[in-house]
Amino acid sequence: MIDMEKKWKHLRKGWNFFWHDDSLASWAANVVIAFLIIKFLLYPLLGLILGTSFPIVAVISESMEHGLHEGRLCGNDYSEFKESFDNYWDACGSWYENQGITKEQFKRFPFSQGFNKGDVIVLWRANQNNIEVGDILIFNGNRAQPIIHRVVNIWEEDGQKYYQTKGDHNSASGAGVEEEKISEDRIYGQGLFRVPYFGWVKILFVDLVRPLGWNIQR
Repeated sequence: MIDMEKKWKHLRKGWNFFWHDDSLASWAANVVIAFLIIKFLLYPLLGLILGTSFPIVAVISESMEHGLHEGRLCGNDYSEFKESFDNYWDACGSWYENQGITKEQFKRFPFSQGFNKGDVIVLWRANQNNIEVGDILIFNGNRAQPIIHRVVNIWEEDGQKYYQTKGDHNSASGAGVEEEKISEDRIYGQGLFRVPYFGWVKILFVDLVRPLGWNIQR
C-alpha cells in the first residue's frame, strides 16, 4: 500500500511539473516532449495517410514568390513593383509562353499566385499517374533540403517519365539534371495546400546553424 502511495505521489509530482510548473526546466521538458510526439507519432502517421515520407515541408527560400527579392524578379531588375498576377506575368510570362504555357493555363495551376518563404506546404503522394504540368513538385536535388518548384514539362524516355521544374521567381530552370530532368525516384510528393508563416521556426533554426554547413533551398 505504501509503495502504491509513493508511485501516485511521484506521478502527481511529474504531472504538476509538466503542466503546472512555470519553471524554465518545465518549459524545456514540454518542448522536448512535443518534439518527440510530432516527430515519432504525428509526422509518421500523417505521412502514412498522405502517402509520402515528407508530408510537411517548410519553404526556406524566395524561389516561388511573385514579388521582388533584392529588387529582382525572374532575372529582371525593378526599382518598384506592385504585386499582382498580371504584373507577374508581364515580368515572367515570356519564359512560360516559350514552353507552350499560356497565361490562362497558368491561372488554373495550383498555387497560381506562388507562395512565400516561411510558408509550410502539406504534401500528397506523387507518381506518373497524378503529376501534371503546373503542379508543385517536392523532390531531391543536389543539396540537403528538398526543392519545391513548379512542373513545366513532362516527357517519356525509354519507358520512364521525367519532369522539369522551375521556381516561379527564378529566371529559368536550374541547370543540369537537378531540375531539368527529374526522375520519379527523386520525388517526395506534390503540394496539396499551404499554411502561411508556420515555416519560420525552421528558417530561424537553419539560420542559426548555417555556419555549420547547412544548405538552404534555392
